[in-house]
Amino acid sequence: MNTNNKYGTLSIALLWPALAWGQHNHEGHQVTEHQSEKSTVKADSGSMHHNHGGMAMTMSHLYSRNLPMNRNASGTAWHPDQTPMYMYMKHSKSGWMTMAHYSVFLRHTNQNFTNPGGKGREQRVDAPNWFMGMAQRNVGKRGLLVFKAMISLDPFTVGKAGYPLLFQSGESYRGQPLIDRQHQHDLFSELSVGYSYAFSPKADAFLYVGFPGEPALGPPAFMHRISSFNNPDSPLGHHWTDATHITFGVATAGVRYGMVKLEVSSFTGREPDEKRLGFDTPRFDSYSYRVSVNPTSSLAFQFSQGLLRNPEVLHPGDVRRTTASVLHSVSLSGSPDHYVTSAVVWGRNGHDGENENAYLAETSLQWGRLAVYGRYENVTKSAEELGIINDEAGTTNDRPTNVDNVTLGLNYRLVRYRSTDLVAGTQLTAGMPDQFLQRYYGKTPLSGQIYVRLTPSLIRTR
Repeated sequence: MNTNNKYGTLSIALLWPALAWGQHNHEGHQVTEHQSEKSTVKADSGSMHHNHGGMAMTMSHLYSRNLPMNRNASGTAWHPDQTPMYMYMKHSKSGWMTMAHYSVFLRHTNQNFTNPGGKGREQRVDAPNWFMGMAQRNVGKRGLLVFKAMISLDPFTVGKAGYPLLFQSGESYRGQPLIDRQHQHDLFSELSVGYSYAFSPKADAFLYVGFPGEPALGPPAFMHRISSFNNPDSPLGHHWTDATHITFGVATAGVRYGMVKLEVSSFTGREPDEKRLGFDTPRFDSYSYRVSVNPTSSLAFQFSQGLLRNPEVLHPGDVRRTTASVLHSVSLSGSPDHYVTSAVVWGRNGHDGENENAYLAETSLQWGRLAVYGRYENVTKSAEELGIINDEAGTTNDRPTNVDNVTLGLNYRLVRYRSTDLVAGTQLTAGMPDQFLQRYYGKTPLSGQIYVRLTPSLIRTR
């Protein structure tokens, strides 16, 4: 079977269980966009109360009984409180609240199509995807218990060597670096448990353990940031900001007072190995801290630093990572499906006496069925990391190089059925490498893709 046909068939097969889940939970009184006329949400001590067909349902943040669920992000990170949510929810009589969300893309991508023979030129059909389930319940008058599980079928739908992505680097396969490719994600991307205790409406503490999980380092991972919700591609600065979102062995403790949260983590510094179907050995040899501040319902700030012990197999040595980010979400025209979300992210990796920076700015405007989005990146990478050799003897070149990338895209919701959305979209990326890299990639390499995407529908929270 042709490789592209194989990935296309697998990705289509993913759609059926997702639709079945949506139908089941629609009948289970979930709050969705098209039920808004019959659903209400009230705030009471920061908790979210949903009226599902006359059934009172309480839903809070995963790690605080006194924060809104909209603040949930990846790991223990924070979103702004006005962040829209695309998920299914169900409440059981036993007191458990369960949630599920996912994203499945089926796409054709064509990298560096303007430069025949240029570096990184490749086209293919693949299907990046992830699925996440969460369950929580109150424990006593002040406690909250949470379980999360996340899987990705990337090992089967994008291939063992990942998908084509111009200028991407940072992983390896079969002892060779993956260059101009984004690695696949692990089948088991998160299995975690958390417990929080509320001292008062303004103060709480929590513990989080994951195998795998995500430490307190960086902004919310790109696939969970609502500002990058529409973009199938990983950022080029992934390994400068949020690459630790799948870590085999994480323990985090945190405290919150009012708008401020402080967290510390111990975790495994080594990135997941290329055997994406199993589990890696936990080491707990690396450390991080993160300070998060949400001054208003539309803003979320974070600053974090971490020491990662030998994260890369092919590049031995420790990395000191520093990140900072600002996330913004706000509804427009008083309608939940009219909103704009944005993120500005900076990351720095320090190793071998050198510092490399990555900058990202992204935004997404949702206007009913239509979404328009964009992403700008500036990344510093060594020529060696991009596989470029500077002489005939084969000596690798560690000179710093610089890449600017601009992506513009749009999509349109084709179908909403049983609380599930099918959208179709397209995007175009223009690379602007420095003069040294232009010899290999071309002056302004263009990459594009067309796609369809399946996700749960938007939940109304008002």
